[in-house]
Amino acid sequence: MYRAPVAEISHTLKHVTGLGAAMEKQQLGELSQDLLDAILEEAGKFSSEEIAPLSEIADRQGTPLNDGVVTMPDGWQDLYKRWTEGGWNGLTGPEDFGGQGLPISLGAAAFEMWNSGSLAFGIGPTLTVGAVEAIASHATDDLKEIYLENLISGKWTGTMNLTEPQAGSDLNALKTYAEPAEDDTYRIFGQKIFITYGEHDLTENIIHLVLARLPDAPAGQRGLSLFLVPKFIPDETGRPGSRNDVFCNGIEHKMGIHGSPTCTMIFGDGKHGERAGAIGWLVGEENRGLACMFTMMNNARLLVGIQGVAVAEAATQKAIAFARDRRQGRAEGYKGEGMAPIIHHPDVQRNLLTMQALTAAARAISYNCAHAIDMEEAAPEAEREDWSHRAALLTPIAKAFSTDIGCEVANIGIQIHGGMGFVEETGAARLLRDARIAPIYEGTNGIQAIDLVTRKITLNGGKAIAGVIGELRDIVDEVTRANRNDLSGVAQGLSQALDDLQSATDYLLECHASGERNTALAGATPYLRLIGLAAGGCYLARAALSTPHGESAHRAAIARFATGNLTGETASLKTAIENGAVSLLDAGAALLAS
Repeated sequence: MYRAPVAEISHTLKHVTGLGAAMEKQQLGELSQDLLDAILEEAGKFSSEEIAPLSEIADRQGTPLNDGVVTMPDGWQDLYKRWTEGGWNGLTGPEDFGGQGLPISLGAAAFEMWNSGSLAFGIGPTLTVGAVEAIASHATDDLKEIYLENLISGKWTGTMNLTEPQAGSDLNALKTYAEPAEDDTYRIFGQKIFITYGEHDLTENIIHLVLARLPDAPAGQRGLSLFLVPKFIPDETGRPGSRNDVFCNGIEHKMGIHGSPTCTMIFGDGKHGERAGAIGWLVGEENRGLACMFTMMNNARLLVGIQGVAVAEAATQKAIAFARDRRQGRAEGYKGEGMAPIIHHPDVQRNLLTMQALTAAARAISYNCAHAIDMEEAAPEAEREDWSHRAALLTPIAKAFSTDIGCEVANIGIQIHGGMGFVEETGAARLLRDARIAPIYEGTNGIQAIDLVTRKITLNGGKAIAGVIGELRDIVDEVTRANRNDLSGVAQGLSQALDDLQSATDYLLECHASGERNTALAGATPYLRLIGLAAGGCYLARAALSTPHGESAHRAAIARFATGNLTGETASLKTAIENGAVSLLDAGAALLAS
């Protein structure tokens, strides 16, 4: 059974991301180390004792749809009620509307634990948190007054409506449209697919944020506007009133996250009367909807990266528990009777340590991204632009590297279980099934890699990526100066990984300068993996360094293992980036001709 790694999460926040230093400078309000630990402890307890026990039930039962009504799994209504009563939905929400105003990094840590308990549960509040941010940043004061308090409390939930059957990653192809009405509202018509928590029975209202086109809007993404479309239109008292013309028309039968209803939503088909359109309100400016939606999407991308960390942690815990119990063969050094627990076999140890190291690396990257977002507002004015660039650079890495790691670690977990991992009763297969969606939704990982190499490494003339690499080299210098036996070889290995990262970065920047876009794109995914391994390895070293010598045996061992067994991959990734484009593009041409 999953047990939240509260001590490891707390250490990463305080000592690997800089949250501890920010608290000491009182840059984060009244948040103290004691308060931080108390919140983490309670969040971990709720996840371990309340969410995790219901994960298997949700996986088996799913979310059936009958006559437009989705029924959530047994126990989930009560679970969600207890979760919102605990104030968890409003952890990072603005205080003016009932939120607690705590740092995004603390919220990310809590979301890790909830998603380890159940990804299907955690993804619902993820979209609500994003809706809160979009409305708080872009909506009118009237809309904020009606919707924010209910969303922050969790009394209502929020959704994101982008995808259509003909428009997945390419939003230029969106067809949903909006017609202005005389009362300053709009009538929305169209179909959206893959809408997470588009319909459910957990709350009294569901608030849809919908991208649609106005009449005579410019073509492509420049002509998209964002609309708030409630399931029930609030009456004069602010309570849900008349039913809006938006309905769930189907539920997807998915590989995983069965407890999360993935809906086809129909806007304006007149299901309960005349086809008058779904009533909506404009959020932000006309034809500026994508900019408003990206406020929501960037938040969601970080929290989806956290999902990768979460499933990796759950898979690692499950695999270690199984390896301690399962007995097979003889193992050198094992003194017990009979067959040895498989955890004594070196190859099993290699797999388990790989799981631990990759999970910790992904956690550190994601938390550092969250901390950068916090510091965009908390840092002194002169530093905020640099923090904003740091957050923008780390977001695609946190999303893509961490969700790739979630799948990789869950897959290794099945291997540890052997044949029992391939059958459903152990739960190892469910973790991989659940994990597999995370590299796809909220922007595929290929798109994240493209974003990284086309937009993010060029930020501020390349100064943002230079700053990150410089900070990572500072960590290596700290390891060298520490001269600790338990970190022998770590500085040398990390220095080589950073040399590979620097070389690949310089090459891609040269591609930009010379207009060789396709050459840069050919190396996008290897580059994202390279920077994830290099940065993750450095953060593992920082975690060990920030633990008193003599108390850091496990963290130092993980850092040493990662340097000796994982970060060496950066050399082959650099080769693929710098030398692989020609062969890829040639083979691509052959593929098209076949």
